[in-house]
Amino acid sequence: MKRLLHGIDVSNWQGSVDWADHADAGVSFAFAKATEGGDYTDRWFARNWNGMRESWMVCGAYHFARPKGDPIEHARHFLAVLRSAGGLRRGDLVALDLESGDGQRPEQVARYARRWCHHIERHAGLRPFVYTFPWFARAGNCAGLAEYPLWIACPEKARGEPIVPSPWRDWTIHQYANSPLDRNLFHGTRQDLTRLGFHPR
Repeated sequence: MKRLLHGIDVSNWQGSVDWADHADAGVSFAFAKATEGGDYTDRWFARNWNGMRESWMVCGAYHFARPKGDPIEHARHFLAVLRSAGGLRRGDLVALDLESGDGQRPEQVARYARRWCHHIERHAGLRPFVYTFPWFARAGNCAGLAEYPLWIACPEKARGEPIVPSPWRDWTIHQYANSPLDRNLFHGTRQDLTRLGFHPR
């Protein structure tokens, strides 16, 4: 039987996070918000990034998508913030948080997401996860993103049994709870998860 890894995700809303405490409680991986749009940086990101690393978790960083802006500019901002926090190491993960249409049509949202992901893939050498909700994907906002691993927010379903919206056929991470903390599940081993992350060329 495959192992289940437990994870959390955080942003500035959580303030100071006791990473050692979470690690002791069995949290194996985490994502922290790094950026939003083209100029916002989460003020807790560098501290969270280092805290995860010091607690021997699989480290993930995410960008909150603002599809009204320039995806290449946003991707560059994200990578610059990552570099200033110490950069990517073997097995680190990145994700695009795609849950706001920002007043754009679904095809524009999907195009933004594809361009952001392609830039990250080309310049950072890893494939981002796409975090989204079933209803948001079903509206067409995720067209053309099936090649990227799905991190699905679906707290209304049992742990490990989320809805998998088109264009995906399977999920990779399930966010199964969002109160009082976002909790996630990965179906596999630590090695399986880090295989989806950064690997120096």
